Amino acid sequence: MTVYDYTVTLENGETYSLEKYRGHPLVIVNTATKCGFAPQFKQLEELYQKYADQGLVVLGFPSNQFKQEVSSSQEAAAACRTTYGVSFPMHTIADVNGKDALPLFTYLTKEAPGTLGSAIKWNFTKFLVDRDGHVVKRYAPKTNPLKMTDEIEQLLTAKAE
Repeated sequence: MTVYDYTVTLENGETYSLEKYRGHPLVIVNTATKCGFAPQFKQLEELYQKYADQGLVVLGFPSNQFKQEVSSSQEAAAACRTTYGVSFPMHTIADVNGKDALPLFTYLTKEAPGTLGSAIKWNFTKFLVDRDGHVVKRYAPKTNPLKMTDEIEQLLTAKAE
């Protein structure tokens, strides 16, 4: 299995397969607009702007499991765009832990467990995925996204299998 085996839904309700990103390194992050880590949206956007032309895709997945998200997916995406200038794809609000977790996050956390096992302990847990759809690394919520630069650059220079 890879991330390409999953479908997700954009904030506008459009569902699509992550297969569309085959061959692209990905940064997948669970977000919350009212979280103290929300300023990380700026760094995530900076990575996206810097590396998009080389194939990097950043995907934001709002979650209210930690009670720090607005009430609708559209409102969350609008807040990201107006407050932080986010232009990368934002998705519908979904759970990232438990029986109702988005299947993509069940997969991500199984492939890259954190300090609490497979659970996501907070907003802005980041996953780096290679061009072949495999999880390369998990980053803690407090990790500044710009600290991912070296690993992202390695993935951008690596060829897909």
